[in-house]
Amino acid sequence: MKRKGNIYQEICSIENLQLADKKARKGKKNQYGIKVFDKCPDTNLLLLHESLINRSFKTSQYDIFTVHEPKERQVYRLPYYPDRIVHHAIMNYLESIFVSCFTADTYSCIKGRGIHGALENVKRSLQDEAGTTYCLKLDITKFYPSVDHEILKSLLRKKIKDPDLLWLLDEIIDSAPGLPIGNYLSQYLANFYLTYFDHWIKEDKCEKYYFRYADDIVVLSKDKKHLHRLLYDIKKYLEEKLKLKVKDNYQVFPVEARGIDFVGYVTRHSYIRLRKSIKKNFARKVAKGISRESTASYNGWAKHANTKNLMRKLIYEKLQPVRSKKHSEGNARKEN
Repeated sequence: MKRKGNIYQEICSIENLQLADKKARKGKKNQYGIKVFDKCPDTNLLLLHESLINRSFKTSQYDIFTVHEPKERQVYRLPYYPDRIVHHAIMNYLESIFVSCFTADTYSCIKGRGIHGALENVKRSLQDEAGTTYCLKLDITKFYPSVDHEILKSLLRKKIKDPDLLWLLDEIIDSAPGLPIGNYLSQYLANFYLTYFDHWIKEDKCEKYYFRYADDIVVLSKDKKHLHRLLYDIKKYLEEKLKLKVKDNYQVFPVEARGIDFVGYVTRHSYIRLRKSIKKNFARKVAKGISRESTASYNGWAKHANTKNLMRKLIYEKLQPVRSKKHSEGNARKEN
């Protein structure tokens, strides 16, 4: 992979900072931090430009809080100015460089390669029924908090040679333990941390049916013993080269017996169902009579799976209160 240099000055330019500001505020114009920034935007961008040029920029203090859905985790939040603008300014130039490193089987936070891109490729692979009899499914223990800073920095130096940009990336990386969930830059750095592992799986291990969404990994094969041997090699690679550990809940199983629970769907050779937790949340929202706009995302999930019976049932349940009300009103009129 050819190393990239001499892009720091372009990242620091006023024009790029203006573009970063435009992207960072998209859909968030009413946030307090943006309103404060907008009191003197030109002056703020000029001060940010100068702090980057003279390398006095420092990551701000994080606001750390815990979320419990879909699972409990700590989220790190930075202020809009200067940090989120800086992250977007960096990614205006680094996004294409990172994406060029990723294999075609890497998903999550990549344009055109999200949840449904992963699902479609799994579904396409399952057309080879003989070659996809068994599935190895695993994920990584506390992936984001476990990312080793020194290893990440050494990996970045394989791709980037600009010393000023490396200084800025190092400053952001060292601002929190691991990779802080909530940072815009963390999503891409997490993918990049595993990209050489992806290439090892595809090119050295020659795995045809491999898929990774963040730290969720699926490998398909016709040979169960082969997947157990591969699991051993994966554990060894991750521990020795990346200081990561595979979760103890890894599985090797027949695809038809259990289905592949991946990116919100349970996929078999002949059909696809929504993950049980997503289906339950969808049903709850419908039962509460929540608006069509609020359930639009669930409708989007449903259209990629075999959900005719589910949708029929949900629509029936939604109409039941209306039918019951009409029935009661009709009986009342008869009694009168």
